[in-house]
Amino acid sequence: MEQLNRIELRGIVGSSNVRTVGDKRVARFSLATDYIYKGKGGEPVIETTWHNIQAWEGKNIPDVTIIGKGSGVYVTGRYRIQRYQAPDGTEKTSYEVLADKVTILDETPQMQSNR
Repeated sequence: MEQLNRIELRGIVGSSNVRTVGDKRVARFSLATDYIYKGKGGEPVIETTWHNIQAWEGKNIPDVTIIGKGSGVYVTGRYRIQRYQAPDGTEKTSYEVLADKVTILDETPQMQSNR
């Protein structure tokens, strides 16, 4: 049986943090996706889900510094769950998408003025 761990997301960037690790840059950003459906009374219901994304600058990922709040992006990658022990001794779990491709769908006015 072939195994598959692939995720595709298209949404709006919330917060973004870019760091340099060695000679590469990595962006960690939150991405909001909406799922819209009709409620019991026929009214539209919007369910927003926030995803944590990690994107290393490289072949399929543009200059990570242009990934900013309000940007529309399309992300493909794999889903990863990490369990760790916090300094207070409690067990924590983090969920994130390790991006292998990031496409900027649109640019915010702030991004255009920074060029």
